[in-house]
Amino acid sequence: MGLRIKKGDTVTVITGKNKGKSGRVLSVSVAQGRLLIEGVNIVKKHMKPNKKYTQGGIIEKEAPVNMSNVMLLCPKCSKPTRIAAGLDSEKKARMCKKCKEVID
Repeated sequence: MGLRIKKGDTVTVITGKNKGKSGRVLSVSVAQGRLLIEGVNIVKKHMKPNKKYTQGGIIEKEAPVNMSNVMLLCPKCSKPTRIAAGLDSEKKARMCKKCKEVID
């Protein structure tokens, strides 16, 4: 099965403690099946001082979310949708299942 969600897509969380939140995908981990979404699943991490964090302390950052817990937001109809594989002028493309609009 190919990747249905890519870096830069806007997704919404459909299950779990972050249900209803949406954001832009920052990174995709194919091997683990997880996504890093901007502003979703924020965790606090205690950091020792180092070169990157000179002062150290408690840092807030995004934690990965499982791919099965999110749905792509269609750019045209702005609704969470499943993704269909279709042809767009002899080229394979991702399509919205609700409005049949090409996403790529």
